Formats: sequence, C-alpha cells, structure tokens
Amino acid sequence: MARVPLIDPATATGAAAEQLAATRHTMGATPNTTRALANSPAALKGFLGLYGALKDGVLPAALRERIALAVSELNGCTYCLSTHVYVCRQFLRLPDEEILAARRGRSADPRADAALRLAVAVTTGRGPVDDAQFVSAREAGLTDEEIVEVIANVAHNVFANYASEALEVDLELPLVPLRSQATA
Repeated sequence: MARVPLIDPATATGAAAEQLAATRHTMGATPNTTRALANSPAALKGFLGLYGALKDGVLPAALRERIALAVSELNGCTYCLSTHVYVCRQFLRLPDEEILAARRGRSADPRADAALRLAVAVTTGRGPVDDAQFVSAREAGLTDEEIVEVIANVAHNVFANYASEALEVDLELPLVPLRSQATA
C-alpha cells in the first residue's frame, strides 16, 4: 500500500486536479506514481514538464523507453521497470530480446547501444562520466543535443524511480521482476 494517498482524478480539486488532467493529456494515462505525486501539485508539474519537454526532444520514443528500462533496472524500481516493459511491448512492439538487452544497458542498434551505455554510466556514476564514454557516444554518431537528452532522460527516470520506491506506489500492471530477483 502506498505511503501517501493516490489522488483520484475524478475527485481531485484545485491544483492537484489540474495537474492530473495535464497528466492524462501529456501521458495518455494517469499512472499511480503520478497520482502519488499529485499530493504535491508542484512536484507533479515538474515531473510532467520534464516528461513533456523530452517527449518533444530529438530522442525517439523507443530510445527514451530503453533508457527508462536501463535506469529502472539499475535503481531497482520494479514499478517503473514493469511500466516501461509494458509500454515497450504493447505500444512500441519492441522484441523481447531488445527489451532484455536494454535492461542490461545494451542494444543491437549501435547508436542506441552508445546512448544506453552513456545512460548507465551517468546512473551508476550519479553524474560524473569519464571521457571515454563521451568519445564512444560521439563515435557512434550521437550529437551533443542527443547526449544532453540522454542525461535528462536519466534524471527524469531517477525522479520516477525514487518517487515510486520511496512512496511504495502500488503497481497497476503485471510485475516484471528485476533481473537480480529473477535469477535468485
């Protein structure tokens, strides 16, 4: 059970209602994490603002979702991992082998692979990244704009992971166990 109420969009009022309506408009749904974040309309507004900006960025949806998979796996967030696996399967139709590769921070596509390796380095290093990671990303053809958006997508997913885990948000989709749990 979540540590904070999951605000119901049907009964929400004021700024929480406005942000939950914006959630549905921006994301096409109102996931439980956003319902938990609605306890602070300012936090939900910030979350949605970054989500919307990155959605309109240069990275394609499939790469943004792959980054979400890698970051969620690294951060141990089963809520976000389960949600992004669902999105990858149901909406993007990514093959299961590519979903599993992304969870490991890899891809068969060289550009996506370079972006994912950078995302993993940023996540595990909690910011600092060595020069070799940047050289590798650039050699794979990533532009400065794409590199910055990879970092921004990591930050957005870390926010979602931390909120989902700290608030113990209830999962509304089938559970996807972490790789470490699946092999244990």
